[in-house]
Amino acid sequence: MTWVRRTWRTLEPLHGMIYFSPEADAAYRQLGLTGRMGYFASRAAALGPVRAEVVVATFYNFNPQVVRKAIPAAWSLASPADILDARLNAVDTTLRRVLGDTVDSSEMSHAAALARGAAQAISGELSGRPLYAAHTALSWPTAPHVVLWHAATLLREFRGDGHLAALLAAGLTGIEALVTHAATGAVPAETLRVTRGWTEADWAAAESGLEDRGWLRDGSLTDQGRREREAIEEATDRMGTAPYAALGDDRCQELCSLVRPWSKHVAAELMPWAAARTSRDTPRTD
Repeated sequence: MTWVRRTWRTLEPLHGMIYFSPEADAAYRQLGLTGRMGYFASRAAALGPVRAEVVVATFYNFNPQVVRKAIPAAWSLASPADILDARLNAVDTTLRRVLGDTVDSSEMSHAAALARGAAQAISGELSGRPLYAAHTALSWPTAPHVVLWHAATLLREFRGDGHLAALLAAGLTGIEALVTHAATGAVPAETLRVTRGWTEADWAAAESGLEDRGWLRDGSLTDQGRREREAIEEATDRMGTAPYAALGDDRCQELCSLVRPWSKHVAAELMPWAAARTSRDTPRTD
């Protein structure tokens, strides 16, 4: 595994924890955002008060009907700026609760500086990366643990936009991307289907189409499917190399060594289903 993929996977729980944070859920509810509104609005808020179609395009693998139930209604309840403030405050309170005094440590400050350096190295690489580009326009926070989260978010969305390009190039729809991801064994199919709002009939139709193309057999990846899926991952790594190349292998390794115990702790506290895979096979965007 390259340091590109390893560093991203090690940082991912620190970003992803915000989608499972009770503090974030409470903050969104105070703004009037209930159910899935909090997720869609908080992640899309950097784009501004966009139409549902923009969120469908940039989030890729959610059932469009689920997105349309949340967007644009969310913008009538709270402004994108207020939602972004609520999310950042939730990052602060959640990490302080879970990591305790570690957030004020010299190790946290150093990790934040390393991650920020990687993120800022790609600040001009905006073409074809809409969700990442929107987040680059946001101001950097000041507290080191929130700086680390923001850097991880930029790196995550940078890689994520590239991953969607790789999925498109492979000819996969959003639901087909989910089906192939489930077939790798990384995340249960039912978890991906339900959280992304697809019906059993939708899922079965996508499986049938992938079987016709030779990617699947009896719900498992064929040799062709495994090759195609790994090619997608390799393409994603290539398109996501720049920030980690700028950091260099030694500093990537240093960043991973610092962050790994925090990621494991965060995953165990907020994402117990993912804790065993932290730094090895963490949740993804597809």
